[in-house]
Amino acid sequence: MTTTGITCTPQTWDAAPIGWATMGGGTTGGGSRTPTTVTTLAQLNAAAGGNAAAVIQVSGTISGTVRVGSNKTILGLCSAEVDGSIDMTNSTNIIMRNLKVVGRNCTDSPNDCSMGSDAVHVEGNAHNLWFDHMDISDGSDGNLDITNGADDITISWTKFHYSTRRTDPVAGASGHRFCNLIGAADTVTSDAGHLNVTFHHDWWADNVNQRMPRVRFGKVQVFNSLYTASGDTACIEVGVSCNIRSENNVFQGVNNTVDSTHADSASIIQSIGNQGSSTNIGGPAFTPPYAYTLDAVTSVAAGVMAGAGPK
Repeated sequence: MTTTGITCTPQTWDAAPIGWATMGGGTTGGGSRTPTTVTTLAQLNAAAGGNAAAVIQVSGTISGTVRVGSNKTILGLCSAEVDGSIDMTNSTNIIMRNLKVVGRNCTDSPNDCSMGSDAVHVEGNAHNLWFDHMDISDGSDGNLDITNGADDITISWTKFHYSTRRTDPVAGASGHRFCNLIGAADTVTSDAGHLNVTFHHDWWADNVNQRMPRVRFGKVQVFNSLYTASGDTACIEVGVSCNIRSENNVFQGVNNTVDSTHADSASIIQSIGNQGSSTNIGGPAFTPPYAYTLDAVTSVAAGVMAGAGPK
């Protein structure tokens, strides 16, 4: 890849997602459309909006709120970065890769971080989304939250973190450094049958306090991922009526690998082959309806540290 005289290191990436993003017709993004390169917020929003298929290359640092339509592939060139928030309400068939996203870090809601924006926000009828080789940090409310009926999503080779151990008046010492909320509320029972998400080869790193992820209702698989968020309150959080398959993950130096505070009688987590976590709640977890291959747990930490994030 090249842009503005800068040569980017060629990448060899998976041609298609693994996990829930393969279901429901699959996730193809903009397909083989000729790429358009954007360098400003106005250009990115113009290219990313609507439903027409497009391949968009992001160059440089873009600040503000990006709103994504459907049938898009969005690729970061070299060290491309979005500072602000990416809104994917009702977005469908999206591939987003090789991009750094830095949230507003509570500057939009200094008295209560939870009232601020997510770094990446997915809700509504959003489905068939693939986030790959991303670096997502400093979301005011969350880093990447998936709520209100969103479905068939894969998040792979992505690093999540916070730049500081911030505090806020409401959350106190935890600073609302929350990462991945799956399901908005216990009362949104219409989410049953949705919120199906795969995390693989992801890294929950510096200063994340909780929600790695917190799950309600959905069938969520986390495999071959790494947890090094020391000082955490909770890594995987078992919420109402969720079904979580935690497989060949590595938990290093964290306090609370599985938290069941929010579970109910229908909640399930099955821990299989993990290093550092073996908690099981409820019956066996769901069997994924898609093909996947597990890495040996002994190779996960080094592989994820070397491979997660933009390249």
